[in-house]
Amino acid sequence: MFDRRLVQYFDWGMLALTLVLGAIGVLTLYSAVVSGSETPQRVLYIKQMLWFGFGLMAMVACFLFNYKTLDRWASVIYAACILMLVAVLFFGKYVGGSRRWLDFGFVSLQPSELIKLGLIISLARYYSRMATPKGFTLRQLVIPIVLTLLPFALIVRQPDLGTAMLFLLIAGSMTVYMKIERRSMITLVTAGAIAVPLVWFFLKGYQKRRILTFLNPDRDPLGAGYHIIQSKIAIGSGAISGKGFLKGSQNTLEFLPEQHTDFIFSVLAEEWGFMGSMVMLLLFLLLIVWGLNIAASSRDPFGTVLAVGVTFMIFWQVFINIGMVMGLMPVVGVPLPLISYGGSSIVTIMMSIGLLINVSMRRFLFE
Repeated sequence: MFDRRLVQYFDWGMLALTLVLGAIGVLTLYSAVVSGSETPQRVLYIKQMLWFGFGLMAMVACFLFNYKTLDRWASVIYAACILMLVAVLFFGKYVGGSRRWLDFGFVSLQPSELIKLGLIISLARYYSRMATPKGFTLRQLVIPIVLTLLPFALIVRQPDLGTAMLFLLIAGSMTVYMKIERRSMITLVTAGAIAVPLVWFFLKGYQKRRILTFLNPDRDPLGAGYHIIQSKIAIGSGAISGKGFLKGSQNTLEFLPEQHTDFIFSVLAEEWGFMGSMVMLLLFLLLIVWGLNIAASSRDPFGTVLAVGVTFMIFWQVFINIGMVMGLMPVVGVPLPLISYGGSSIVTIMMSIGLLINVSMRRFLFE
């Protein structure tokens, strides 16, 4: 029997935020691909609208069922995602120096996007069952560490260090939220501080160049530093109110690299300026605060941790992408949620938002 309270408690605010940000994304993408001279790219905004439509259907599917079902299927979902990551290493489509996509002919799928949700669901299941007032000990954190490092290692092999780092940030944020025993926290922080310098020796040449370019973009202005220099020029030239829609010179003259994916915020900032950029950032801030409020209002531990994980996933992607295009972080290829072009990315984000709505509309239910 249908419960009318599901309609009464439906989160229309979260849905409205998603639709507004999606509309901004399509509008900005239209400017990014139509202003240039590359004709094949001009169909990308149409593809993005199609992906947004698929994302809406996926979002609806994700709030129609009771999210508590995911608690029982967490292991299966995680295992399926890991199998797809393994398949990428053997059968993945080779593009731009890496294997990240599974090509099914009519569509390409990026499993590293979907495994974000798989990891969040698995960690939510573990943390909601094992939580204690004193916090997690190192022994209790072994399973979450293994669950996180397995997809991390597979994605690094693609290679896609930016997405791999997201897994550590998402898992770390969820773990800190659930509380770690003080002694265990000190041990983990110390181990992390020791490990960071050692990571340098395992980085590939282009990854080292990205870090060095981040520290000094002018060391190679026509090579590794070109992207970030052009991005900062575009953002700065937007000034307060911007140059206007379809009037961004950096975008029109194609000085901006990857303007429809990683650097799409630079297109928006050049055309709409500081005011337009702040509007978009405030919408993202509202989305993140809304997500945390959903987590706080949930009466089910699994729902709370699930909402926290999804919200932190969105937060870190926004934080890294904006910091990247402004020169505050190395260029690591993390898309801006709902704004950057990418089918797997937008569908995954909208599925995640569907789960947030799911938790919100069932917050009155008790087991």
